[in-house]
Amino acid sequence: MFSLNLRGRMFVAERPLVMGILNATPDSFHAGSRIPDAGAALKKVSDMISEGVDIIDVGGQSTRPGSERIGPDAEMERVLPLIRVIRVQYPDIPVSIDTYHAAVAEAALDAGADIVNDISGGEMDQMMLSVVGKAGVPFICTHMQGTPENMQDRPAYDDVLSDVMAYFRRKAIECSEAGIRDMIIDPGFGFGKTLSHNYRLLSGIEVLSSLGYPLLIGVSRKSMIRDLLGVSTEDALNGTSVLHTIALMKGANILRVHDVREAKEAVTLVEACRGRGL
Repeated sequence: MFSLNLRGRMFVAERPLVMGILNATPDSFHAGSRIPDAGAALKKVSDMISEGVDIIDVGGQSTRPGSERIGPDAEMERVLPLIRVIRVQYPDIPVSIDTYHAAVAEAALDAGADIVNDISGGEMDQMMLSVVGKAGVPFICTHMQGTPENMQDRPAYDDVLSDVMAYFRRKAIECSEAGIRDMIIDPGFGFGKTLSHNYRLLSGIEVLSSLGYPLLIGVSRKSMIRDLLGVSTEDALNGTSVLHTIALMKGANILRVHDVREAKEAVTLVEACRGRGL
């Protein structure tokens, strides 16, 4: 399906991938994803690997709507020890760093991360694209309107799908000029979008696939599920699996998830419908 250059190691994805979330944060929206220390992190990573995870995404700052920002130094204190211990214990598993601070990305890459995942697509730190391009690693470029503090304050679009498409066309040029060769696009569900915006995006994501870049989908247990179904974060797994299935059928290449086993099952079943893996 696609390949990524992970510091000279070619990572070939022949089927959709599952990225497991590892949150070194005390305030991420899903309490079950919070990791208090390195020991708990290693246990979580071990569990995810046993369930078939393809990439571990390490984050040290909550980006839920209205979340409070912390500086890069505090963020590094949270994520660097985890990346180092994961790299020692599991040297072959691809690791991404979830940050919008260029300094954090650079330090995480030095600690052993392979991929940079930036919810702002380099918009919140003008040095980000340069850092990623210089390192020669893949870049997950997310669409977000506004910042985590204000992104849900009356977001508006002419047409959300067309606007997001235009954004990625612009970012593709910027990333290429910065030396980034592997760009992954994330439409940013919940990042400056209303409920109707989110479902308009989901209904048309096959159009985003036509841009020619691997497409990452992050809907796991989010408010677009909770608010529509009237369920809590803890009860949003079934809705998550439904949206994962829809996204996969429409061309998603990577699912960013809290629940690895269920996401891998969705991948297996959708691939079977396509006549693969039987």
